Amino acid sequence: MRSQNVSAARRTFQPRSIDMRQNFTGRHMTGILVGGFAVVAGVNVLMASLAIRSFGGVVVQNSYVASQDFNRWLAEADREDALGWKATVSRAGDGRLEVVARSVPAGTSASVELRHPLGREDRHHWLLAPQGSGRYLSVDKVPDGRWLVRLTLRHGAKRMQLERPVG
Repeated sequence: MRSQNVSAARRTFQPRSIDMRQNFTGRHMTGILVGGFAVVAGVNVLMASLAIRSFGGVVVQNSYVASQDFNRWLAEADREDALGWKATVSRAGDGRLEVVARSVPAGTSASVELRHPLGREDRHHWLLAPQGSGRYLSVDKVPDGRWLVRLTLRHGAKRMQLERPVG
């Protein structure tokens, strides 16, 4: 009796074999390859169109003319480094632009040009108000978003420029 119960249990719990009704053919593989390449091509088209729409314009109008000025730009940078002036640019807690300049003589003026990295927003030109001890603040708040700030410090004929991102 026990052997009948065991044999009945074995019949009940036997795994069923998987019945494959179709074979994997060259058409299946072709469909997989065509579908995969279609996905890749679609993503490439999407990314290229997004890149073209978000490009703000030309960095320089004429690269040959810009290359002719390169040595002059390096000489100006060397003169600015020789001044020994240092500056940091940041967004203050109240949203205004703050510049802290070190080793600048008293009476140095600070001005900034804010521009959007992609050129989507209008540029802002501000003269910063001196707060003493080399600290300068803007009157207006920096608009939301990421901005490139070109700072110009002037004292008589001496000038220093630097460009920093503010986010």
